[in-house]
Amino acid sequence: MPVFGEVCPKRQFLVKHFKIVFGKTTITSVFGMLEVFIQQTHAMRRHVEMLDALFKSATEGIIVVDSWGNIQLVNPKALELFGYADDELIGEKIELLIPRRYGSKHVGHRMNYAQYPKSRNMGGNLDLYAKRKDNSEFPVEISLSPFSTSDGDYVVSFVIDVSLRKKQAEALLEAHRQIQNLNADLEERVALRTHELAGALEEIEQSKQEVMRALEKERQLNEMKTKFVTIASHEFRTPLATILSSASLIGRYTHTEEGEKRQKHVQRIKSTVNNLTEILNDFLSMGKLEEGQIRNIPVVFSLPDFCEELIEELRPLCKDNQQIRYQHEGNPEVCIDRHLVKNVLINLLSNATKYSGGEKDIFLRTRTKETNIHFEVQDQGIGIPEQDLPYVFDRFFRAHNSGTVQGTGLGLNIVKKYIQLMQGTIQLNSELSKGTIVNIELPNY
Repeated sequence: MPVFGEVCPKRQFLVKHFKIVFGKTTITSVFGMLEVFIQQTHAMRRHVEMLDALFKSATEGIIVVDSWGNIQLVNPKALELFGYADDELIGEKIELLIPRRYGSKHVGHRMNYAQYPKSRNMGGNLDLYAKRKDNSEFPVEISLSPFSTSDGDYVVSFVIDVSLRKKQAEALLEAHRQIQNLNADLEERVALRTHELAGALEEIEQSKQEVMRALEKERQLNEMKTKFVTIASHEFRTPLATILSSASLIGRYTHTEEGEKRQKHVQRIKSTVNNLTEILNDFLSMGKLEEGQIRNIPVVFSLPDFCEELIEELRPLCKDNQQIRYQHEGNPEVCIDRHLVKNVLINLLSNATKYSGGEKDIFLRTRTKETNIHFEVQDQGIGIPEQDLPYVFDRFFRAHNSGTVQGTGLGLNIVKKYIQLMQGTIQLNSELSKGTIVNIELPNY
């Protein structure tokens, strides 16, 4: 038999010796049409074989269903995915491969799709599951493609098992969660260590501050001791010399008519002793304040009676023709620390008498309200220079115009500490050559 495409001898004989005519078609045309048909048939066969090989060897499951949802074709990969043998699925409804809980809904979805068929992925962003023959389920991705033939409408479904991908995604999510947990734990540990470090640094800083305060206090104490020695050696020398001189002179006045001279020197000794006592009291008070031995202990008493008694006690300190005048407003009863207030007023009134002239009166005014007590001490003395006013409450400070008036420079510093101890305030106003006014506000407990 001649190979397809070679010239057939019989055909040559017929063409050459017999001019057979079938209508307008010659035998030559008939053989030409037959040759084309045979070529097309061979080409179609090759296409079919290629499609069949592609269908059978595809790595995705392929299922073809008709418009009624009946399975018409299933490739080997789909049979493998669903666990069925050859031809077991042919003619079955597609819902056989869908979990029962989704079966009834799928029928409605399939019918809706049949009305508006188009190529698309199934389910959108939903998780889809398929059912094997043994009723086990596995996650899938499905894409749909409709087509039509002379026999009717069909839909081809491409099915991919995404179990491995889903496990990998879950593993990635779990790894991400673990990383987040580790990060959170790390951040918590870092925050805790940072907090601990901040606490340690704060403790170190506090310790440093305490050491610095202790060193500063030690420095101040050493400075105070040095100044105390300097002041004591200066302030004590003159009074002691005065006492010694007056005591010697008194020993010489043996006659009765010399009693007035003796009394004069006795008075000088008393005054000098009072000055020495005042200096020692200042140093003792400062030491007790530094050591925290003084406490604020409020008691109830009559303020006017208290002030009158105090003025009478201080009368010997007044100069000739000098008086302390007192005035009170408000409720007489108060609740404050009697001892601290007495020390404050003694210090302020003593200063007023020392720095005022013999004929200049001293004024003490008190005023009580429900919650506070006001004190005012006013003198008409030499006043304080303006440039010295910011330093009057400093330890060991004395105004430049204090001259030969004896003092330690501790009095107003002690007064301020007493006022602070009683949770009060103190304000000093002064004008050179016109006098000084001290105002104090204390809480009335």
